[in-house]
Amino acid sequence: MIRAVWNGEVLAEAPSTVMVEGNHYFPPESLRREHFSESRSRSLCFWKGVARYYDVTVHGQTYEAAAWYYPRPSPLARRIRDHVAFWPGVGIEREDDR
Repeated sequence: MIRAVWNGEVLAEAPSTVMVEGNHYFPPESLRREHFSESRSRSLCFWKGVARYYDVTVHGQTYEAAAWYYPRPSPLARRIRDHVAFWPGVGIEREDDR
């Protein structure tokens, strides 16, 4: 299993992720949605398209725009549609690393 962890809580957990540009993209069903809220932030990647962001809140602390996803990626990035990646500060752990 691969986990995204911040502030002592697992944010996402999946048997596998999609790796793109060194980032783990977690499938949407792997998220613990109670920690996520839509952010107003957006950005544009020249080959993936427009990214939208989530703020992450755990134990009363919020990491703004901590995670991003592509709801309508370009055809080149279609395999990461709605998958979520995280900025540094959110730890990525593998079960075999423990």
